[in-house]
Amino acid sequence: MISVGIVGGTGYTGVELLRLLLRHSQVQVRILTSRTEAGKRVADMFPSLRGHTTLEFSDLDLEQLKQCDVVFFATPHGVAMQHAEVLTAAGTKVIDLAADFRLQNLEQFEKWYGMQHSCPAILKDSVYGLTELNREKIKQAQVIGNPGCYPTTVQLGLAPLLKSDTQLVNTQGIIIDAKSGVSGAGRKASLGMIYSENADNFKAYGVAGHRHHPEIVEALENISGQTGQFDQLIFVPHLVPMIRGMLSTIYVDLTEQGQQADLQALYEDFYKDERFVDVMPVNSSPETRSVRGANELRIALYRPQPNKLIILVAQDNLVKGAAGQAIQNMNLMFGFDEAAGLEGIGLLP
Repeated sequence: MISVGIVGGTGYTGVELLRLLLRHSQVQVRILTSRTEAGKRVADMFPSLRGHTTLEFSDLDLEQLKQCDVVFFATPHGVAMQHAEVLTAAGTKVIDLAADFRLQNLEQFEKWYGMQHSCPAILKDSVYGLTELNREKIKQAQVIGNPGCYPTTVQLGLAPLLKSDTQLVNTQGIIIDAKSGVSGAGRKASLGMIYSENADNFKAYGVAGHRHHPEIVEALENISGQTGQFDQLIFVPHLVPMIRGMLSTIYVDLTEQGQQADLQALYEDFYKDERFVDVMPVNSSPETRSVRGANELRIALYRPQPNKLIILVAQDNLVKGAAGQAIQNMNLMFGFDEAAGLEGIGLLP
């Protein structure tokens, strides 16, 4: 049994972490912090948790957090790196669901997040928590940078192609058309997130540049072992008027070798032992509702033309795209079954 702290317990990813961890047989959540709700019972704010926890929100107290085996940061960018050095010195592991430990390139981090990194030495030793691709490193990590939700779909959607021994795709011609429910923007009051602004509406955002773009590029370079090969990658996110769910449509140009390859078999073999990645049969179409509330990611392939491949990737942005993947990482770090606490099935209808 390990003790867990969650910093930032009132946001969507924070409460999703708590919901999943309360079902984990090897975990006791000891601390749940909130800057604004300290002293309030968690179940009073989130009635779905009535009868499942007696926790109260508390102020951030580093001395208490240092008593935990692992601390999750479900906070805005810049918070985890303020406390990571103190916590790791005390032997506490850190899993950050924001961007503090995602990008190794400090120049890119400062450009896209508008702040200097306060612990670059810890960043250098941190591990990028894309579980299916970095499993062995995650097992030894003290600090994990949980991937962004969009980058998770892109990396798992492209990894079998990029890790192939032969050049199957033109890496400069990748286009990512991605769509997410409004929960991806967090639980905050803003004009752009209110119901009347989003219902019966569909829009692109971050077209001129999005924070996940440099994360995607850096991650794909690491996966492929090729630098400078993804400079022309196009990534356009869209906001869909639904609460949960993410669907990324990835367009790639195939090389001559790629056109001759059995790509369906390639994907099925690559992910054959992965509990949370489902390669669907030919002519399938993954739906966001099929993974709602579950730590599943579903992939389908289409070949509309001999030299074109379309990759469809669906996930719940709050689970596999955030809290669920963070728990996968925790399970690896502490030697638990990777699926512990994550066996839930998607909700229908």
